[in-house]
Amino acid sequence: MPVWQRTRPEDPDDTHCGWVFADEDGEPFKNSIGLGGPFPSSYPENEPDPHLGAKSVRDIYERVGDTAGKYTVPILYDKKLKTIVSNESSEIIRMLNSEFNDHAKFPELDLEPEDLKDEMAEVDKWIYPTINNGVYRCGFAKSQSAYNRAIDELTASFDRLEEVLSTRRFIAGDQLTLSDIRLFVTLLRFDEVYVVYFKTNTRSVATSPTLLNYCREIYNLPGVAGTVNMRQIKEHYYCSHPDLNKWSIVPRGPDFEKMLQEPHNRDKLDFIKKRRISQEASVSLSPYTSSASTGSAG
Repeated sequence: MPVWQRTRPEDPDDTHCGWVFADEDGEPFKNSIGLGGPFPSSYPENEPDPHLGAKSVRDIYERVGDTAGKYTVPILYDKKLKTIVSNESSEIIRMLNSEFNDHAKFPELDLEPEDLKDEMAEVDKWIYPTINNGVYRCGFAKSQSAYNRAIDELTASFDRLEEVLSTRRFIAGDQLTLSDIRLFVTLLRFDEVYVVYFKTNTRSVATSPTLLNYCREIYNLPGVAGTVNMRQIKEHYYCSHPDLNKWSIVPRGPDFEKMLQEPHNRDKLDFIKKRRISQEASVSLSPYTSSASTGSAG
């Protein structure tokens, strides 16, 4: 469920709050300090844990012997070995790209092509700290100077994205890659959540024509829109951190997902690139053509 709850409500000394599974028979609840809401204990698109019957993500960690206290998601769980394989998103998406092709509906799809790995590593190197993690550095900064550093770096990288994607169809080149997936999930949340909640209001996707067009293309790829639930995205952020939003009020926002449903024209970049290559080829040939013509005239 999107709104964090206390994972051990029966223990007054245990104040941990985190992800819980849907409970169709549960009662509506308030946020973790007893304010806001009421929030439903289940949505039609959320299900109870089908394998372990766990009530919370914390339960899964503790069942495999991990009681360190950082009960994060996502989780890749091995049902046979009954253990957590990984909880690092960058590792999990790489595994899903290549390690499960025997079970995949589209095993030929490769989002980490060998010829783009170097460029993917290069863009990930600056996008992760300044954009993916940059929004959190802004939102959870504990001093003005820390916020200033984070927002300056985020703003510069935002402008860099707009520039790079004006000449490339995707962030690492002409093909969709895992780097695009990592970037898209942050941009998807940017205007509805981060601009307000994490104070990243120097820029927005909606007012960045290239980035908006880029997001539209990815959103409209087969299967992507079905993974987006903006209501739950917003409820998680705005209602899970009462130190940032005591009453868990969810701003209405600009209806960013509706903007994404508009058609894109990113395919024009392919045409522009082909025309540029053709023009460059013509220029490189022009001295020889000119020389031959001169010789013929003489």
